[in-house]
Amino acid sequence: MEIPTYPYDAEYTGADRRVRLSLAIDKLYRRRLAKQMTAIVTYADTKKIFGQRTICISNGIDFSTLPLRVRQANKDIHLIGVAEVHYWHGYDRVIHGIGEYYKRPHDKNVYFHIVGGVAPSEMYDTAQAPGFDRYIKQYGIEKQIIFHGQKYGEELDELFNGADFAIGSLARHRTKIDKIKTLKNREYAARGIPFIYSETDEDFDRMPYVLKAPADESPVSIRAIIQFYEALNSTPEQIRASIKHLSWRNQMEQVINEL
Repeated sequence: MEIPTYPYDAEYTGADRRVRLSLAIDKLYRRRLAKQMTAIVTYADTKKIFGQRTICISNGIDFSTLPLRVRQANKDIHLIGVAEVHYWHGYDRVIHGIGEYYKRPHDKNVYFHIVGGVAPSEMYDTAQAPGFDRYIKQYGIEKQIIFHGQKYGEELDELFNGADFAIGSLARHRTKIDKIKTLKNREYAARGIPFIYSETDEDFDRMPYVLKAPADESPVSIRAIIQFYEALNSTPEQIRASIKHLSWRNQMEQVINEL
């Protein structure tokens, strides 16, 4: 059995009654289910989950499905975030940061391309996070925040080709998670694009193409992103080559060897 994110109960905070009921059922039976397993595979850094031993691996990548980004010479800075957007992604921190960036003299225009589903709960204030709408209207940055909706295949590839820097998860602290190995970070690296995130990810924390953000509610510093990006020497090819060990073949071999 795989439990990719642990602990995961806080991810249900603010969910509707039907979804919270599914968590209640999970709580009733998960320890009993875990006893039936030989082990639980997880990307978390924990030796036991629900009383069962774990096999800790990294999230894997199928490189054949992720083409290398073709970098373009952009005059402006284009940020990209790809997700089924939830409050733990912390995209509101980026929007807030862009608003603060435009309040002061600046040399470059910055655009944030959000690719994926965005539910109304992310657009307007909730108990978990401020909504996107508040910051967009407060700062008057409607042209800087671009919602593309769900994109696949060549359309998604072209959006990555036009982007300079990617946005990972910036608010895992809202779900009380620190150590995690998200698929998002690995997909960004496989495409050869530098990125930012705030959690602890042992596969990327020391990579030269990664910028770490503080795990708090502060607006993301857009100036820090620009300075980091302009000083970066890593090519898309070098970024992709740095994670060859994260192929699904290599990761699943660890599971097989443990069993």
